[in-house]
Amino acid sequence: MSDPAVRVDTTSQVPPYEQIRAQLAALIRTGRLAEGERLPTVRQLAVDLGLAPGTVARAYRELEAAELIRTRRGAGTRVAALPSEPHAHDADQLATLARDFTSAARALGAGTEDILTAVRDAL
Repeated sequence: MSDPAVRVDTTSQVPPYEQIRAQLAALIRTGRLAEGERLPTVRQLAVDLGLAPGTVARAYRELEAAELIRTRRGAGTRVAALPSEPHAHDADQLATLARDFTSAARALGAGTEDILTAVRDAL
C-alpha cells in the first residue's frame, strides 16, 4: 500500500476504526489492494493517520476475522486471497457489505435518507 488511500474524518459519527475497516475492505474487495500486498504496520498506519495504535489494531482484527487480511509474525500483514466463487447468500457477508457502504456514505456526509435512496436506485 504505497499511498495513503485511507482517510479518517475525526468529526464523523462513524468511529475511526470502522472508517479504516470499511475503506480497507472496499479496497480489497474491489481489487485496488491485491492478494499478497503488504499493509502498513499497525504503528505506521496509526502514525500516518494521527490515531492511537489500538484504533488501527481493532480495524485490522476485524478485517482478519472477515478473512480479508492475514498477519504472520515476520511476514507482516497482507491482503488475503478472496474466494474464487461467491458463496450462496451469506447474511454475515451481506451485513458487512451494507456496513461498509453505510460507513463510506456517512464519511462523505450522506444522511440516512440519501443512503436509502442510493440503495433503492442501485436496486
